[in-house]
Amino acid sequence: MGKSSLFNRLARQRDAITSDMSGTTRDIKKRIVTISGDRDFEVIDTGGIDYSSELFSKVAEFSMRAAKKADVIIYMVDGKTIPDEEDKTLFYDLQALGKPLALVVNKIDNDKEEERYWDFLEFGAERTFPMSVSHNRYFNDFYAWLEEYIPPRDGESQAPLSDEDDDEDGDYDDLDFDGYEGEEYEYDEADENMTLSDINELPEEIDNKINVAIIGRVNTGKSSLLNALVKDERTIVSDVAGTTIDPVDEMIEYNGYDITFIDTAGIRRRSKIVGIEKYALDRTKEMLDKANLVLLVIDSTVGVMELDERIAGLIEKHRLACLIVLNKWDITKGEKSYEEAVENIRHQLKFLHYAPLITVSAKSGMRVHKILDQITAIYERYKQRIPTSKLNDTIREAINRHHIPSHHGAVVKIKFATQYETKPPKIALIVNHPTFLHFSYIRYLANFIRSKFDFEGVPLDIVTRKRGQRLDDEE
Repeated sequence: MGKSSLFNRLARQRDAITSDMSGTTRDIKKRIVTISGDRDFEVIDTGGIDYSSELFSKVAEFSMRAAKKADVIIYMVDGKTIPDEEDKTLFYDLQALGKPLALVVNKIDNDKEEERYWDFLEFGAERTFPMSVSHNRYFNDFYAWLEEYIPPRDGESQAPLSDEDDDEDGDYDDLDFDGYEGEEYEYDEADENMTLSDINELPEEIDNKINVAIIGRVNTGKSSLLNALVKDERTIVSDVAGTTIDPVDEMIEYNGYDITFIDTAGIRRRSKIVGIEKYALDRTKEMLDKANLVLLVIDSTVGVMELDERIAGLIEKHRLACLIVLNKWDITKGEKSYEEAVENIRHQLKFLHYAPLITVSAKSGMRVHKILDQITAIYERYKQRIPTSKLNDTIREAINRHHIPSHHGAVVKIKFATQYETKPPKIALIVNHPTFLHFSYIRYLANFIRSKFDFEGVPLDIVTRKRGQRLDDEE
């Protein structure tokens, strides 16, 4: 029908997944957007209202609840069909709420198709707008109507947004969706190659915004966990595998931090991914690019499976802080001990050795509140800066305990160490022969540094370089 496409158009980014398949949008999606340069409002994309199944009935319930809370309602119909009696009934139900309500007739893609628009005037809507979201047509009157209910910022006034101000073809080609810029690297103006810079020499800014991605296999309880964390029924919970399609995000304030939770779609084996789920998987990977920390949700009634290992590999690939959440522990408790569960996870997920583990029940709320304290503590460690003097004292102590092995008779010396980045912490060892320092010794140093500084929940990167060698150069 085009609701998510309109949401994307207003938000000016490809945020909600769009598809010709009915029922693509299920959870509520929100974004703060601006029109006319000075009018800000929150736009909410809801799922289609359909009572044909238990899952879609839940979607409809969420949609109607959102409509009751909204200040302005936009009801969209498909302009390529004839007016539907069910559409009329739903429109009249919304009209009874007594709020500003517009009927948008979408898919009026050219002048000839405007004739179909007249058929929908029988709804008796106060305002009816023909529109083509995909072709970006007929938006002027719609924006003008919105402006009647969205005041400009204090002391600001600008001309209304016209169709020409937006992307003409609706492809959003001019938008940048990467959403990540390294902040700690120093760039050489001549050739933009990355050079080493001691992170401690850079000013430390207030950093209290944490993006937390909730990931895991299908039906591990990710959506239930999000609802429990934000203390609201924010996302649909169902026994139907793959209920969450679009990533759903919700921000809360906790102990001085702004924590944005992103509930991502459950991940299946590649061979079992069908239809719009392939978009959900791609979107999950995009969310990990923007995340600082991951809650890896594992079903304790099943334990770690091969797919859990692959999902954990995504965390390792993106070098994210991590907390392993063993969910459904209220069901599992008594069947296996905590020690057995931890042993299984540590054995199967060796590369997440740094991640702490917590057992919870998202359904009952057991220990869910402790996750918030874990998140803020891990994030502080994720952005931790080690004073250069203490770092070098630690390296020196490690070398005294276990001398650096020679390489085919060549003496290998570490001259000094410096931390050059945070999130995750990255340390450069300045070595006379960088490639001669064996990976096992680097691992030893990493473990020794961990023993001296608290890096629980945080990956630690160590690179070797010659003095003056750039980060992107290899010997």
